[in-house]
Amino acid sequence: MKRAVVLVAVSLACSVVAAHAQDTSMSFFVTSANPGKGGDLGGLAGADAYCAQLATAGGSTGKTWKAYLSTDTENAKDRIGSGPWYNAKGEKIADDVASLHSDKNNLTKQTALNEKGEVINGRGDTPNRHDILTGSNPDGTAAAETCGNWTMGGAEGAAVVGHSDRTGLDESAAAKSWNSSHKTRGGCTVDAFKTTGGDGLFYCFAAN
Repeated sequence: MKRAVVLVAVSLACSVVAAHAQDTSMSFFVTSANPGKGGDLGGLAGADAYCAQLATAGGSTGKTWKAYLSTDTENAKDRIGSGPWYNAKGEKIADDVASLHSDKNNLTKQTALNEKGEVINGRGDTPNRHDILTGSNPDGTAAAETCGNWTMGGAEGAAVVGHSDRTGLDESAAAKSWNSSHKTRGGCTVDAFKTTGGDGLFYCFAAN
């Protein structure tokens, strides 16, 4: 009887360890490319589907992916689940929504990787791609500029972006913000995004 109890205990312990190990699989990434229409991501549904597509291509399964994007009816912080989140190399990004939007997060140029585990070019690199579309304020709530709720990809509109490398023109909080640094200019095309140091990329989080 004791032997059976011990075996059950060992089995349960192994299951817990296995579950913990699975928890560190990729649950966060920066898109490696824009879907192709600039700020027109097909709305939130289109952006979420693109996150899922890239995650699957990167080898991720069994997760529900959400784009970290705000609209006039939805806040980015409310879309991404409760955490924790890990990048493609198993490095923890943040424990929860509160820590993600605080100085306790672990978002840097070296950890804000794409779905392939690659570093995103930042300030000083050619080309600079550190402007990440969010349409959000620093606390993850909706800002006014969202490229028409992610349906505009032409010469009109703008979007708030963050800096994935946490680096800008100065030492201000905005320059170092991962999710709310400044507005784009010149419209919502990929070419317009490039003028301020971006490529129409955005953050993806696993919500489960």
